[in-house]
This record gives sequence, C-alpha cells and structure tokens, in this order.
Amino acid sequence: MAAISSSMISVGSAVSCHVQAGKISKSRPSSLSIDVPTVTKSFSGLKAGSAVRCDSESSFLGKENNAALRDSFITRSAKSVKSYTRQFQPQASTFKVAILGAAGGIGQPLALLVKMSPLISDLHLYDIANVKGVAADLSHCNTPSKVFDFTGVSELPNALQGVDLVVIPAGVPRKPGMTRDDLFNINANIVKTLVEAVADNCPNAFIHIISNPVNSTVPIAAEILKQKGVYDPKKLFGVTTLDVVRANTFVAKKKNLKLIDVDVPVIGGHAGITILPILSKTRPAVTFSDEETVELTKRIQNAGTEVVEAKAGAGSATLSMAYAAARFVESSLRALDGDSDVYECSFVQSQLTDLPFFASRIKLGVKGVEAIISADLQGLTGYEEKALEDLKVELKASIEKGVSFAQKKAEPVTSSSS
Repeated sequence: MAAISSSMISVGSAVSCHVQAGKISKSRPSSLSIDVPTVTKSFSGLKAGSAVRCDSESSFLGKENNAALRDSFITRSAKSVKSYTRQFQPQASTFKVAILGAAGGIGQPLALLVKMSPLISDLHLYDIANVKGVAADLSHCNTPSKVFDFTGVSELPNALQGVDLVVIPAGVPRKPGMTRDDLFNINANIVKTLVEAVADNCPNAFIHIISNPVNSTVPIAAEILKQKGVYDPKKLFGVTTLDVVRANTFVAKKKNLKLIDVDVPVIGGHAGITILPILSKTRPAVTFSDEETVELTKRIQNAGTEVVEAKAGAGSATLSMAYAAARFVESSLRALDGDSDVYECSFVQSQLTDLPFFASRIKLGVKGVEAIISADLQGLTGYEEKALEDLKVELKASIEKGVSFAQKKAEPVTSSSS
C-alpha cells in the first residue's frame, strides 16, 4: 500500500517539484516527503529554510496508497510526468496523541516517528517506568509538537486528558517459540486496564491497538468500551499495517517491481494463517505461479517469527512495527484533519464476513471508519477462497477468547512496555 521514501522534510517556502501525475494529495499541504536526489539550500534538521527542488513520487507514510486504491475503481488512463510548482505552507499543529507503553521497544521508535508529524501539537508519552528519559530525548527534536511524560498508574488519567488519538503498544514482546496466544494472559489484562482509562478520560479518541494478540485484544477493548457505555466501533482499530508493509516489500522484491507502485491488500486478522495477502489483487497487475503464491503467503504470515528468530531472543519486530504504526497514525491524523482520500487496512468491527471483527481496507474519515471496502473479497482465486475459509475458524476462536476474557472480572494490571 505504501512505499518508503528516503527522507522527509516540512517545507515552509516555495517548492518546485517534479512528481508523478495523479499522486497529489487532496489534503491541505503541510509537509513534503522527498525521495533523494534533492537539492536543498539552508537545510537544517527537518525543516528547509528556503527553496527545495525535488523529484518526488512517494510519501513517508503512504499517501500514494490512496491514489492506487482510487484508481482501482476508475478507468486507468496513461499518466505522464508533469512539472508542478506549488507554495507549501506549514500546517497548524492541532492534534494531541498519546502513546501508552512509550518506553518500550515499539514505543520509543514509534514516538520518534510520530514526533515528526506536523499535525501533532502535543505528544503524551506514558509508561510505568523509564519514560522521562525518552521524553527528554525527544523534546530536543526540532519539530513543532510538545512532548509530555507521564509515569505510573496515578498519572495515566492526565496522560489521556483531551487526547484525540491513543496508540497502545504496551505489553510483553514475543520471544522465540512463543505464539501470539502465549502472550494473551499478560497483554489482555494490560489492554483492559488501559482501555478502561481511555474510556474514562478521552472516550471520543481514535484508539489504535498494537498489543498482541490483536485478534483478541481488539475484541477485549470493544467489550470494555461497551461496559463503559462509550463504544464507537468506527473509532477502534487493530493495527495490521505491518502485514501490508511486509506484503508490499516481499512482492516488490520477488517480482522486481518498483516498491512505490506495489499495493497488496491483506485481509483477515493479525496472526499466522489469519493473515491473508490477496496476491491476485496486487497492483500493478502481476501473475504468480502456484509455488510463488504459497511461498509469499507463508512468508508474509510468518514474517514476525522470522524477525524473532533472527534476533535470537533479543526481541521481536519492533522497528518495522513502529514504522507501520506511525504510518497508520499519520493516516488517521490526515483523516481527522479533513482529508477525504485516506485508505488503510485495519482490523475493525465488520460485516464483510460472518465474523464480528475482520481486517480489510477501510476508508478513514473525521469520525473514524467511513467505509469498509468489500471489493478485495470479490473474485478470489481458489487458493484464496480456501485460505479465507480456513482462517475463519482460528480467527473466530481468538475473537471469542477476547470477548470471554473481557466479560469476566479481572485484577487490574498496569502497563508493561513492549
């Protein structure tokens, strides 16, 4: 869905760009991500003090996926490269974001990436320990948002006051030999406690759940919000963006494609066989042999284990997860800011299947989920249809496990960072 550009800057002066036609965002201009080569003058940190000339085809956190999805529903026409000269003005920083579990392996790099967003005014970092140093470090970065630290359960309500978007990466990380279900007993209690605090202090905020197992923790969050009388299914998201990022990366490498052009929808859930890349709907159109389909599908499904084993017990997929989560945060903020052209995949309450929650493409809007895109479930190959039916059994069990947990009384447990 998205590609990684090699650098990002906020531009406050005239910019002359050569970009690929059809990939200009509809939202108000606020920042520009550029793919080197660039020629800069008076460049300092993340902000350019004067004119910047660039050849740009991508964005830092995935705006090109919106053009790709939009184009899939209209007749494609030949696109020529045109030259644009536009005046970019800094966007006012208006949104408050809280990261719960900000001192952890995912939380720290996520906080750094989110700190770069020009749409954030206040960045609240919460954890049970070691968050003051993280906040002090980040506060030295010359980006507009102000950083505030909150330590321990007593400061959790203040961390959430007035927040527009909450990201929850808190929890224990996977270790070699562990499945996401092995994490359940610890992380389920952590998510329950944190979501209760969200319900009490910022019930209208977007909630991004990263804590695994997402297939269970999102239903837990939904039940807790229902118990508190503040559940809005349009504002609760399981972050499955990493599956999409991996699918795009692996397919581009396998087929020698330009990464910026590759868009692979990933549906289902966020663990093992519940992760289903719909390779038949890859854009640009490309064919896969039966062997390639099986190989790529299994690699995408087991990519988390690939990282856990490579780190030999020293951690899990923290950096790529932080990148993917930051991309989803940026997409959500753009939607909150009024951008009408924002699409991502996410694990949400859904009626696409007979399951209450399901990951698919969604359109984001000011109020959260604006539409759930059903097109990717139509016209599946035989392999994909069978895989979809197979994943439903496991996904259903995980969802029911989360719901059952949330409906039982449990001792409150404080956050532990990923």
